[in-house]
Formats: sequence, C-alpha cells, structure tokens
Amino acid sequence: MRAFAPPPLAMSQEFKIIAENRQAAHNYHLLEKYEAGVVLSGTEVKSLRAGQAQLKDSYAIVRNNEIFLLNCHISPYHNAGYATHEPDRTRKLLMHAQEIHRLDGKTREKGLTLIPTRLYFKDGRVKCEIALAKGKQLYDKRETERRREADREARQALKQRSR
Repeated sequence: MRAFAPPPLAMSQEFKIIAENRQAAHNYHLLEKYEAGVVLSGTEVKSLRAGQAQLKDSYAIVRNNEIFLLNCHISPYHNAGYATHEPDRTRKLLMHAQEIHRLDGKTREKGLTLIPTRLYFKDGRVKCEIALAKGKQLYDKRETERRREADREARQALKQRSR
C-alpha cells in the first residue's frame, strides 16, 4: 500500500540502475510509483549485470491477482551456452497482495496503466519501479516542453547574472 521511489544513485551506493524508461515521463503523467521484485532466470540476471535491458515499450498488467511485466527486452547472455532465455518473455513481478489488488482496481479506471520506469539492483536483487500512469495528450506534451524550456532559460539567466 506504499508508494516507493528509490533515491537517486548519487545519494545511495546500494542502488545500481540497469535501465530507465525516459519516454515514460514524456508520454504519461506518472501518478504513483511502486517497487516490485522481478522473477528471473540465471542468464537474465547475468545479462542485467552487463546492462543488457530495455524498457522502451514495456508495460505491466494484473491477471488472476498476479502482476506481470510484458515487452521488457533482456538480451540473451552471450556466454550462456545452451541454457538461454527468451528475450521478450512475460516476467512475473513480486508485490504484496494488497498492493496488487489496489493497482488492479486503479487500472480498471479509464485511462490508467502500469508503466515500468526503471530496473535496478537493490541489495543484490533486481527490482522494477512501476508507475501508475495516465496518458498525456499532445497539448500536455507541448506544455511540458514549454515549461522545461522556460526553466532552462531561467537557470541560464541566473548563471550569467552571477558571473
């Protein structure tokens, strides 16, 4: 029932970010963030340690009171031999039943979805940060870009003024 966002990498050395979904903040309003464990095979963990993951088109769904990560690409480990994994397979996420039930109710609302924002190692285990998100319209994206540009110009003006 708790929303969780891990601290930035600079603040804590126990978090090692594997992959980030930067397009998520551009395409969606991120409402709440949650942390979930990921069920993986051994070769998938080795590929993640090498940084071979992509969250670009991935999303999460709730089925039968379980939560799954779809379209998350983890490249095959090149030294695996015959025991390789399928790169785009559906992976189960580990969360408390109460959290899954709550997310299931929220995703049934119109326009809400679950988007993974990043994969990272926390105390040697792979975690996935998923966000409850609502899709942005084109005018929302333009407004966000305008605001970002205005902030950038204000910072540059302050920097020049201090010189």
